[in-house]
Amino acid sequence: MAAVVLESHLEGLKVRRGKVRDVYDLGDRLLIVATDRISAYDVVMPTAIPDKGRLLTGLSLWWFDFLKGLTPNHLITADIRQMGPAAKAEAAMLAGRTMLCRKARVFPVECVVRGYLAGSGWREYKTSGTVCGIRLPPGLRQCDRLPEPLFTPATKAEAGHDENISLERAREIIGAEAATTLRDRSLAVYRKAAEYAAGSGIVIADTKFEWGEVGGGIILVDEVLTPDSSRFWPADMYEPGHDQPSFDKQFLRNWLDTLDWDRTPPGPRLPDDIVVKTRAKYVEAYERLTGRKFS
Repeated sequence: MAAVVLESHLEGLKVRRGKVRDVYDLGDRLLIVATDRISAYDVVMPTAIPDKGRLLTGLSLWWFDFLKGLTPNHLITADIRQMGPAAKAEAAMLAGRTMLCRKARVFPVECVVRGYLAGSGWREYKTSGTVCGIRLPPGLRQCDRLPEPLFTPATKAEAGHDENISLERAREIIGAEAATTLRDRSLAVYRKAAEYAAGSGIVIADTKFEWGEVGGGIILVDEVLTPDSSRFWPADMYEPGHDQPSFDKQFLRNWLDTLDWDRTPPGPRLPDDIVVKTRAKYVEAYERLTGRKFS
């Protein structure tokens, strides 16, 4: 188990810290460091999950390679030796959790694809028979597979929760052609990934993608198909009609739901057993999907 990294510090480089990633601007490139921070309900917990950043990065790298025939992406290299002197000076800390990437103009829309009726989609369906305004057949159960995967975009909030929007609203924000392209590519990536994951014993219930533009071309950016950006279920335990066990941070959310906590900062400290079990779920997802032993 590598040393826990809650924050990275690279001498002489300005950093923007997200919920999980520290992003260093190198001009036309970005250095993206996945830390071991974990967030839930848009609040960063004070307790780290050991190896989480390495697991997220390793899984994203694997998916980028798997999907390269379907879409280009922003990755330049994961080799610390090619990331400049500031990175090489902190090689031990950055190893396995860092990507050097092309800087893209990121579209201000989260591209969510839902293959199953879960989470906020299930809550909306129970009330109105729709998911993000899209009418669905009556009588569906919680976690049922949808007749077809749904593209349900959302606005990207700087603070607080993202807001679900319609495809028409996405077209108003980023243009009709770009919105259509992002929908089609997101659905294609989801279908390919879901088909592969099924053979590894994992149901990808839903996921979200980020896309950017470089030189007039659209590329896949940020992380992709990780337990932080997706809802993963064990296929051999899948049973619609109730919540499913998961390989993602839904396990942490379920524990948080047992607390008297109002989902505002600061988050509660996580007990050791929750940390260990959360890490184990990330490791199992990585190993099932990549076919590699995590070390």
